[in-house]
Parts: sequence; C-alpha cells; structure tokens
Amino acid sequence: MTQESPGIRVSTLELFFDLVFVFTVTQLADTLADDLTLRGVGDVVLILLVVWWMYSGYAWLTNAVAPTNTTRRTLLLAGMAGFLVMALAIPEAFGEYGWIFGASYLVVNVVHSVLFLQAGPGAVRMMRTLGPLNLFAAALVLAGGFLPEPWRHLCWIAAPLVQIAGGYLHAIEMHSITAGHFVERHSLVMIIAIGESIIAIGLGFRDVHLDGGAILVAVLGLCIAYYLWWCYFAGDDKRSEEVLANAADPRRRSRLALNAWGYAHVPMLLGIVVSAVGIKKTVGHAFEPLHWGPALALGGGVAVYLLGHAVFLRLLRLPGIVFRVTAAVGVLATVPLGHVLAVAQLAAVPIIMAACAIAEDYPRIRRLGPTAIGDFGRTSS
Repeated sequence: MTQESPGIRVSTLELFFDLVFVFTVTQLADTLADDLTLRGVGDVVLILLVVWWMYSGYAWLTNAVAPTNTTRRTLLLAGMAGFLVMALAIPEAFGEYGWIFGASYLVVNVVHSVLFLQAGPGAVRMMRTLGPLNLFAAALVLAGGFLPEPWRHLCWIAAPLVQIAGGYLHAIEMHSITAGHFVERHSLVMIIAIGESIIAIGLGFRDVHLDGGAILVAVLGLCIAYYLWWCYFAGDDKRSEEVLANAADPRRRSRLALNAWGYAHVPMLLGIVVSAVGIKKTVGHAFEPLHWGPALALGGGVAVYLLGHAVFLRLLRLPGIVFRVTAAVGVLATVPLGHVLAVAQLAAVPIIMAACAIAEDYPRIRRLGPTAIGDFGRTSS
C-alpha cells in the first residue's frame, strides 16, 4: 500500500507535536548531566529507545492519517499531553515518577492505536499485531514504575525488545509512506533536537559570569552544533528523500524507512544529548582540565552522532560514509586533550568536523568551478 504524493508536507500541528516531543532532549540532557555515569548513560539510552519508538510511530501515523478533522486533532493533542508528562517525569523515570512516566506512555500508545485504526482496512489488519505488541511494551514500562529493582530495569529492557520484535512481526508492507512528508518530518525533529541541545547548553550558563572563557565556550558549542547540522542537512536529506521515493516495492520502502529513519536515528539523537552534556560540563571551566567523564561525553557524543549518520548513509547507499567515520575517530581522539584543557577539546572537535566537511565537499566545488565556493555547505540541488 505505497503511495507518493510530493505535495503532501508536514503540517504546523505536526511541527507543534515535534516541539513537545523534543522537550525530552532537554530533559535527557539535564538528567545525564546530573548522573554522568555508565548507569546514567544506560538509563538515558533505555528512555530514549522507548520514547523514540513511539515518536517514530506517530511520524508513521500522520504520514498515513493526516490530522484533518477535530477528532483526529483532539486525539493528537492527547498524545502530545502524554509526551509532555513523560518528559516532565524523565528525571525520576527510574525513581518515584516511574509510574507517571509509564501511565503517560500507555496513553501515548492507546491514542496511537486508535488513530491508526482510521487509516483503512490495511491498517486495521496491520494493527492486529502491532497494536497489542506496542501496548504490551507500554504495560512493561508501566509495571516497571511500580516494581523494585532489578525488576524495574528488566521491564524497561524488555519493552524496547518487544517493540523491535513488533517491527518485524507485523505486516510492514501495509504501511502507506509518502516519502516527502516522511523525510521532512524526521528532518524537522532533528533540527529541533539540535536547537534544543543549544538550549540545554545555554541553561548551564545560569549564574555563570560572562567572561571571555564563557563566551568562547558558547561560540565553540555553537560551532559543534552547526557541524552536527551540516552533517545531516548538507544535501543528504534531499538525496535520502529521493532514495525512499524511488523504492517502488512496498515492503522494501517500509523496511528502509524503519531501519534508516527509525533505528539509525537513535544513535544520532543519543549523540546530540551526550555531546550537549559534554559541552555543558565545560561551562565555567574553559581553561581547566575536564574529568574523563565530561571529556568522553563531548568527544564520544559527537562520535556516536557521526557513526549513526554513517549507518544512515550506508542503509541508503549514499556517499559520505568514510568522512563520517574519519571525523568520528578524530573527535574521539580529542578526549585526552580535554583532560588537559577543556577549551582545547572544544576547539579541536569543530575543527576536525570542518576539515572532514571541506574534504567531502571540495570535489563537488572543484567540479562546479569558482561560483560554487560561496555555496560551500549548501545542498548541491
């Protein structure tokens, strides 16, 4: 059940929904900043997995069922409310607010199933398998909110495993995917997430004296965010839309959408969160050595993002993989530098990313001639 309607784009209501969802990025960054340990990272990964699965589910939903009437809009508002309450509960999702997170997550799942049942007979048959599995995963998250350890974490680990299984057990070819809308929806949430990470960094400047070091950290943090943007949006978003649109077989198109825009986006979002924490930890300490944890968060977060995008490109058979992997290795190698001087690592990371961006784009600029020099970093389309 595949269709292609280039004129269908993301509505302002969907963008509003994305703004609510991306609040989770700020909450995850704040939560990890307060507990920058292996356990803290593990908890953030588990929360991101279950939250992203349902956000992605809503992206697939509105791709098939546009929020064009009052009933659908009201239900989508209920889903937004669920995401908002979930985000508010994130700092204590494995503590006293676990049941609140779980109850909100269940609401999000119920609304998703109800709306998807309006997408036609094919969607009804598809949701006979996917719907119960999603609700079972939500029930596991809710149960974890009431159970003591280690059962709480075991329930949370089981939930994304059930969701991943659901991605393979239901009739994925029954999904209706409009490539333009689908790619634009995920592109918007990525740019919002990068912007939200800057807000998370900015919150670290509260009660910090704005001297030269603080301003330098802010500018360098912005440069890192810029190259995260460049990596994703310097033409690959348009090329990826073409790849998805040209996948004529319904099963292949749906599987490509799940793998590339579902699974491959998880490390990119995780990288945004972790790198934001690393930058935030340098605020007020620009000319001091970083502890290993913040230094690893800064270099490792950017590296995870780049490797996630390399996987994305590999799935779509697009060029640029070598440059992403090379940049990831380079920024990861800056971790010892941060342990010597924070600002040195902060400067080295965007320099490495810029060098790889120039190396990737230079052949195109050379082919197009001198007039393309001013267009560096813009899409070739």
